[in-house]
Amino acid sequence: MASEAIYTNKIFLCGALPLLKTIVNDVPSLKSKFKKVHCVYQVSCLDPDAPDGKWATHFVVNGDEWLVHANKVAHRVGKQKYVELEFKSVDAMNAFFKGKIGPATLPKMKGVNFIYEFGVFMMALLKMADLLGLETPPEDEETKRLLVKCYFYLLSVGISTLNKLGHEKIHEWTLKSPDRVYAWKVNGEESVSAFIRIKAGKSKAGKGEYKRAMPFFTMRFDSLDSALGILMSIDDMLDSVRSGKLIMDGAPEFGAQIGEYMLLVGALAK
Repeated sequence: MASEAIYTNKIFLCGALPLLKTIVNDVPSLKSKFKKVHCVYQVSCLDPDAPDGKWATHFVVNGDEWLVHANKVAHRVGKQKYVELEFKSVDAMNAFFKGKIGPATLPKMKGVNFIYEFGVFMMALLKMADLLGLETPPEDEETKRLLVKCYFYLLSVGISTLNKLGHEKIHEWTLKSPDRVYAWKVNGEESVSAFIRIKAGKSKAGKGEYKRAMPFFTMRFDSLDSALGILMSIDDMLDSVRSGKLIMDGAPEFGAQIGEYMLLVGALAK
């Protein structure tokens, strides 16, 4: 079983950082800035226990095409443009992404000579930090939609990641489970959904709706505002169910169970 520091680190590497692709694609002003970019981007932290001496997530960006390699270290090829933020330790990276920014947590910046490529990557990271750092719901619908989508992706991937790391409570849940799909969605918002499929100790998170079969359980919200009320810990879950803001498509006990794991991921990421 991994340490809490590693759990947190993998939530960032596997769940949070891959959201950059979603954010860039959904924010036109950012997307346009990457149109002529051909670069490998990496965020990493040094760890003597890691196979490559570090843990990392990297992106291969070619204009509108983003290939996300979560929890994988990049290996440079030839003269390919390369930008990296390298933290000196797992703890330093965790602290930085939790907002504790200072001399002890700042990363080493590689590839700053690629001025344009470095600049737009930092813009994307700052946009992600601003979005996930919001304490109250945004006012405009597009930002609400993007924020809910990011939360859904982060939670589904986060739960699956903790299972793969052997988190005691979550892995025990998946070990005992037959083939089941748990989903999150918002009424009238086809693009705002995510799911996790579990079976006998294995798990796989996915974006969008699961279409191969009816999900075993769906946490369904009547609006983006209702979703943010729960996702941002503003509203009480039981009150939301009673008022019809949150609909449990499935037995209520499974809603309580998946809600507990959502809180667990949230606590590690804050």
